[in-house]
Amino acid sequence: MPWRDERLGLTGPHDEVRELGDTFDAMLDRLDRSFEAQRQFTAHASHELRTPLTLQRTALEIPLAQGRVPDDLKPALRSALEANARTERLIASLLTLARGESGTRTRHPVDLADAAGDAVRDLADETRAAGIRLTTTLAPAPVTGDPALLAQVAVNLLANAVRHNHPGGTATLATGVVGGRAFLKVANSGPVLEQRDIPALFEPFRRGRGRPGNGVGLGLAVVRAITHSHDGTITATSRPGGGITVRVDLPRRAET
Repeated sequence: MPWRDERLGLTGPHDEVRELGDTFDAMLDRLDRSFEAQRQFTAHASHELRTPLTLQRTALEIPLAQGRVPDDLKPALRSALEANARTERLIASLLTLARGESGTRTRHPVDLADAAGDAVRDLADETRAAGIRLTTTLAPAPVTGDPALLAQVAVNLLANAVRHNHPGGTATLATGVVGGRAFLKVANSGPVLEQRDIPALFEPFRRGRGRPGNGVGLGLAVVRAITHSHDGTITATSRPGGGITVRVDLPRRAET
């Protein structure tokens, strides 16, 4: 159970130990309220920004679709549409990050193999266009958690492997169970990375080296937040020939 849900709750005489325990619990309460306020602000601000962005996109798309834009202005409007799309992706990523950091409110049976298979299908066109040779080994990996958030883990890791890769490079996607832990592992070729530089890739708005214009630098930060909210661990290691291997381990779902 996360620390934010735990308190000492000491009982007994009001002595120095009880006072120290109460002080510690009060400090955790203040920290919890502060973190929750930050998450709520991010979520609310993101929601508020979506409406004007949608209106802007519509205002740009309609005249283009109706052929009412002079040829010399079309490049400017298309550039504005691309900027609008990047901002919408940023907002969506911020919402997912805020949701992942706030923890899971409901938990349902999920198989990471299914989430990985859906990610492969969702990114099939992008993978093919980049010339990435993708190999999958999807064994059952039953867990309990938020299906939408865990699906986002698979999508973000595979998208990272495709976008931060060499043209015509390789990627592997695997799921399964080792001991009492289910795992999802993605490895890809790509630029050579120093192991000491990898932790920074999981910080918000940090982009790895890849094709320009892809992502907003939140993909791995979102994966880390969701993994931790599901009581899981995430490890990332550089590959000797270039690229990275990222592995998410979650508690295996108990058999019923």
